[in-house]
Amino acid sequence: MNKSWQISLVLLLILSLIGVIVSGTNPFELDPKTVPGDVAWMLTSTALVLFMTPGLAFFYGGMIQPKNIISTMLQSFVAMGIVSIVWVLIGFSLAFGDSIGPEKYGFIGNPFTYFMFKGVGGNINAALAPTIPLALFAIFQMKFAIITPALITGSFAGRVKFSSYILFISLFTIFIYAPLAHWTWHPNGFLRNWGVLDFAGGTVVHMSAGFAALAGAMFLGPRRDYQQQFHPANIPFVLLGASMLWFGWFGFNAGSALAANSIATVALMNTNIASAAAMIGFILFDVAMGRKPSAMGAAIGLVVGLVAITPGAGFVNLGAAIFIGLIASFVCNIAISYRSKTSLDDTLDVFPAHGMGGIIGMILTAVFAQGVGLFYGEYKTFLFHLISLVIVGGYAFGGSYLLYILTNKIIPLRVSPKSERLGLDITQHDESYINEHSRE
Repeated sequence: MNKSWQISLVLLLILSLIGVIVSGTNPFELDPKTVPGDVAWMLTSTALVLFMTPGLAFFYGGMIQPKNIISTMLQSFVAMGIVSIVWVLIGFSLAFGDSIGPEKYGFIGNPFTYFMFKGVGGNINAALAPTIPLALFAIFQMKFAIITPALITGSFAGRVKFSSYILFISLFTIFIYAPLAHWTWHPNGFLRNWGVLDFAGGTVVHMSAGFAALAGAMFLGPRRDYQQQFHPANIPFVLLGASMLWFGWFGFNAGSALAANSIATVALMNTNIASAAAMIGFILFDVAMGRKPSAMGAAIGLVVGLVAITPGAGFVNLGAAIFIGLIASFVCNIAISYRSKTSLDDTLDVFPAHGMGGIIGMILTAVFAQGVGLFYGEYKTFLFHLISLVIVGGYAFGGSYLLYILTNKIIPLRVSPKSERLGLDITQHDESYINEHSRE
């Protein structure tokens, strides 16, 4: 057995024992201020958001070359395990623990506030979620932390070692995702106190993943067969994955209301209509450009719409949601087409879809947010959104690039040329989706 894996196994066992000691005897008693209806909705939303990560696995897996389909899907699946442990250990504390920093300018949470989920139970933290147990809020937020690094994998699919990937997503969760969540969603976070509106993760999830993906594609360089044309492994997988993402996204956006109320209803409605508009817009744009309407276009379009409406889902009206979906579909379609003509090998177009979709969503949220948007004569929110886009983009890109460098020094990121040629399914996992003789 590889020594680094042995050390990892022992470390995990030690951490589990520490968790037993830290947790102690903590009876899980519900706070009397708990609202049962809100708990039921948030339990459902939490499950829906987790369902999105297997959906992403099918979405990405169907797009890649057949020789890398298992490795690509596994990178999403394993995030559910790795990030869950990191979140319980320290991630939740860094994102939502006692804020370190001046009043209204918090930068990061105290890592010991909820270390190993100490104090996370049936009690309510009114500043974070006033009607549901803190444990439910923490687990709901965990699902967001899980899918964010999984989104990044599409940018370097087919050329990254599995062990180095595990190290990278652990570091990303701690040093990129948790600080961004604190800035944006913690009551003392400076972006939140600037009035930056991010209902369900336009900056925290999609922009961070998009810019990290851009950094990864630039750091790793193109695949050795980048210029060769290949057919996606399984387009029905892409449609299945997109459907699972659409279904789970109702928990992602409507669940971010943290209650079963009218805001959740508005967010669910806007999520559906923006995605529908983007899917149709993406197809129409393809046809207008001389391409045929395709299943891939429909799937990518609906996901782009989901990304773009995420920051404004609970803040804009139905007409704005349709407009946001359509604009995002046009911009992202153009970005994907442009990227394909460059030497940048963002394998599955994570930055053109999620990065650009997140940017469009954040800008248009500041335009159409009810009562505070530029459309209603207010400019302050719009200006702070522009500033936050620069800050978040710079931090996510620069920080992620440094993490790629650090990871590469500890465990080389890139697989060998032979492994890349044969495919990661066989060389990294000793498994294969296709018959050996039909391997590309």
